[in-house]
Amino acid sequence: MPKKSTKSKGNSEESKYVVIVESPSKAKTIERYLGKEYKVIASKGHIRDLPKKEFGVDIEHDFEPIFQVIPGKEKVIQEIKKETKGRKVLLASDMDREGEAIAWHLSQILDLDPKEKNRIIFSEITKNAIKNSISNPQSLDLKKVDAQIARRILDRLVGYKISPLVWKVLKDYKTSAGRVQSAALKLIVDKERKIFIFKPKKYFNIYLEYKGQNIPLTKEDGKKIKPESITKIKKDQIFEYLKDKDFKLVNVEEKESIRKPPLPFITSTLQQAAVSTFNWASSKVMKIAQELYEGVETSEGSIAFITYMRTDSTRVSNEAQQAAINYLEKNYGKDYVGHYLSKNKKSNVQDAHEAIRPTDINMDVNNAKRLISSDHLKLYTLIWNRFMASQSAPSRYLEKTYTIEDNTNKYAFEITSKKCIFDGFEKFWNPNNKEVNFEIGKNDKITYDQLKFEEKETNPPNRYTEATLIKELESKGIGRPSTYATIISTLLQRKYVSKIAKSTLRPTTTGFVVTDFLETYFPEIVDVKFTANMEEDLDKIEDGKNKSKVVLEQFYKEFETFLSTASNNIKNKKEILHYESDVPCEKCGKNMKLNFGRYGLYLSCEECKETQKIPAESFGVTIKEKLYIKEYLQETLKIDKEENKIDEKCPICGGDLILKHGKFGEFIACSNYPECKYTRNVKARGKCPNCGGDIVKLKSKKGKTYFKCNSCSTMYWNEPSEYSCPNCGETLFYKTSKGKEKLYREKDKAYFDIEEIKQLTK
Repeated sequence: MPKKSTKSKGNSEESKYVVIVESPSKAKTIERYLGKEYKVIASKGHIRDLPKKEFGVDIEHDFEPIFQVIPGKEKVIQEIKKETKGRKVLLASDMDREGEAIAWHLSQILDLDPKEKNRIIFSEITKNAIKNSISNPQSLDLKKVDAQIARRILDRLVGYKISPLVWKVLKDYKTSAGRVQSAALKLIVDKERKIFIFKPKKYFNIYLEYKGQNIPLTKEDGKKIKPESITKIKKDQIFEYLKDKDFKLVNVEEKESIRKPPLPFITSTLQQAAVSTFNWASSKVMKIAQELYEGVETSEGSIAFITYMRTDSTRVSNEAQQAAINYLEKNYGKDYVGHYLSKNKKSNVQDAHEAIRPTDINMDVNNAKRLISSDHLKLYTLIWNRFMASQSAPSRYLEKTYTIEDNTNKYAFEITSKKCIFDGFEKFWNPNNKEVNFEIGKNDKITYDQLKFEEKETNPPNRYTEATLIKELESKGIGRPSTYATIISTLLQRKYVSKIAKSTLRPTTTGFVVTDFLETYFPEIVDVKFTANMEEDLDKIEDGKNKSKVVLEQFYKEFETFLSTASNNIKNKKEILHYESDVPCEKCGKNMKLNFGRYGLYLSCEECKETQKIPAESFGVTIKEKLYIKEYLQETLKIDKEENKIDEKCPICGGDLILKHGKFGEFIACSNYPECKYTRNVKARGKCPNCGGDIVKLKSKKGKTYFKCNSCSTMYWNEPSEYSCPNCGETLFYKTSKGKEKLYREKDKAYFDIEEIKQLTK
């Protein structure tokens, strides 16, 4: 452990040690626990990477990466070099592969010995954890660094080599192909294909309606009978048979059952729970969790509330378990104390990490309310409750299963009553198990009049939500805890997938086309098992059981063959993908063909040369007779035309005005086109901050959106809003930040939540 300085405490010039973390907020939190002889600074994430505009991998020389300083990080590096000059450096970036790589890049830039014990890691930002890590510095884990660099090279090989081919086919430079995102997209596309070919089947639920309960038919002649097997004919036969029968209670089976507490959160389960509970995007969950881990500014200073949020281990430290036991005994009694055992079943679990838990169990929800609010409090409450539930005793229920039969014993109806006799972990975490408690007596009279039926229909598979997709990615070994949110965000940003009601994910036409192209020419890239195996290979590199050069060479050998075939087909102008749509031409009725143009997908009629724009997030098209989705595109185009009405009439002919998409962006046009050719530009939601005139939305020749005042010709890159800053009165602008539209104050680049500003300006 570094010896304490005997110098008087002063400014950072007197500090002997420099601790480098990733984020400024984390630096601020850690500085609370260290003396003045420690200066804590931030690298602000990665400082070096493969070059943005070059391939950056020397394939001929064992896939040697060529790293460059990330543009914009020059000043950060200068500051780091200045602060570390003449001082002992401790590298304290995050404890995952990305964090280890950041530490390695820093050691390279600062010319540190990679074998030197200057790496400190901790899973929670508390005084004890920080002090312990500084007391026990380690050397860089070069195997972990090697695994991260191998992942980065694999992603660069796929993205840099395939994306240009996708661009050529789709004629759209916004598209891309990613190693992991492509496999995730295929999962979503395959689910949509199953939905399309699904044929619903009618069936009948038969039950006895008694004491407010629907008691289902479960057996026929002692054999189980499923509702899905009961057709109309079968239903009629059952009702005919039972019409003159009486019913009686023949058996009551009573037993006590337990419900086991849930495991504490890991990254994937935290995202699933928060997405489902709060209807947040997975990226938002990770952002809030990161802030809770690194430190939130409170009235008592910057405080870290949870342990490291990127983990796939359910392990809990002995200290944390004991703290939970003490809390349970003190506040609820010994009966509520559980006997927690972690259950890491998968071989690839990185057990060096703990599960996600509160750093201080005594910082319960009531105490946290004094210090944090809004989204931070919501997520912390979820994490605290889940952890306490995981350390609590099972809940116990008294179950009574009632069996009712007709007087010939041919048909049996069964139902179970459940009464909670000890809530246990459900004091903190209720898994939505509704208590159904009722009594049926032997002398109760049940007649044919209580026999009912309900016509039902089998449902197609459910589309993925963000929560269920994360669960699927985890179960299939695609990606790792730190990548799930990024995968989904990328698919949404590329418009391969759209969100519909309640965070449901649905592939767009572009998503189908990209998947089809990759399936045809790069089957391994979208193959789920292959992608999962690559993740296992990366884990083996980290464990020292394989070498990155071997993994990269094996991958590239087959990849190069696929690449050559696709490149040659495109070069020789062979028809790569042929798409006959199911959308008829409005003029001649012939089915239009799907084409790829500079401004996105569009439909064209070979007969009369009519074209029709496809909305960026439209769904479906018949592709190569594979019946991906047949009717959605036509319906979407109809809905799009209807939904794009702007509740204004054409000043020339009185027809409905609609919002349309053209070569230079959005514009307003008459729905009676081509008879009426009235058009005008789209107006901004706010007025000109300079003169109060109307602002119109325009698009430059390079495709960039800008806004211009009709009166004074002042131009703006962001759309002026109808709101002013409640503090200074300056006009706020609309701007998207991390996928969400916010209000933006240009003078200091500050963002505001739209709803909060609305409330303040009411």
